[in-house]
Amino acid sequence: MNNQSFKRTFTGKVTSNKTDKTLTVLVNRRVKHPLYGKIVTRSKKYHVHDENNQGNIGDIVLIEETRPISKTKTWRLVRVNVVA
Repeated sequence: MNNQSFKRTFTGKVTSNKTDKTLTVLVNRRVKHPLYGKIVTRSKKYHVHDENNQGNIGDIVLIEETRPISKTKTWRLVRVNVVA
């Protein structure tokens, strides 16, 4: 058995870094409407664990799913300034 990680990852924009070791990241996805076929944008905010407080507002970051860290945090920061 190999040690590959099959965790979900998203790329998003930091909207808040006011709390200690936590970022709020806005993730946009484009999906096709099931009936009409038009491409629509869906967005969701995630609370992300940032151990070293390295994320700033406006940064593009890569986040990864992880075990629950608190009531709302189940994502962790992988990399800051991801080139989209």
